[in-house]
Amino acid sequence: MLGRLNHVAIAVRNAQKAAKIYGIAFGAEISEAVPLPEHGVITVFATLPNTKIEFIQPYGDASPIAKFLERNADGGIHHVCYEVPDIIAARDTLLREGARVLGDGEPKIGAHGKPVLFLHPKDFSGALVEIEQA
Repeated sequence: MLGRLNHVAIAVRNAQKAAKIYGIAFGAEISEAVPLPEHGVITVFATLPNTKIEFIQPYGDASPIAKFLERNADGGIHHVCYEVPDIIAARDTLLREGARVLGDGEPKIGAHGKPVLFLHPKDFSGALVEIEQA
């Protein structure tokens, strides 16, 4: 059911500035900044040969990462994202096994234009997990 690692997300105050070093130092392709108001973030991706790094910065006063950045002023790893072949089947299996899906449990469209869900970190050894329809 679990597919490849799609990306690791790092919460920062300025996503474009944070991604720049990956382009300079590692030769990563850096995306344009994309606002995702429904998620309360602005995203910039650094594409590496085997995965992506997503830099997320707050978008608006109600951004879900604002409190994270209050606690971690310099930023830090926010979540990991894995691909799944069928997000609804994955959600239903996870719920049956006792995992908690954040929000209303219905997928939202994520940064790649695909359905995503977030899973409670207490169910995944302290890591916030995102699953994305492959």
